[in-house]
Amino acid sequence: MEFMKVADVSEIPAGAMKMAVYGGTEVLIVNFGGAYYAINNKCTHAGARLSEGKLEGAVVTCPKHGSRFDVTSGKALSGPKIGFLKLKGKDVAAYDVRVDGTAVLIRPR
Repeated sequence: MEFMKVADVSEIPAGAMKMAVYGGTEVLIVNFGGAYYAINNKCTHAGARLSEGKLEGAVVTCPKHGSRFDVTSGKALSGPKIGFLKLKGKDVAAYDVRVDGTAVLIRPR
């Protein structure tokens, strides 16, 4: 697959995130520590948009049931919490990211 421009670096300052679209799929782009990372924007539990969640460092928390994901790898750090239940989380897809000038480019891994 080819790299495709999804954002400009000026749109994603350090510590920020932005939802973009790659080939019809919503992707979350994050600037963590001056490096850019991209993962699927949909939570693997109930499909909530991670871009509407909370970003703390390299961890994004789903706004719906609190699943937590490492934005550098897509790994699920904790699953959803529903009442007293704590379920196991599933990883989200991660993307390769490249910056070319001011363009943020991504492609599936």
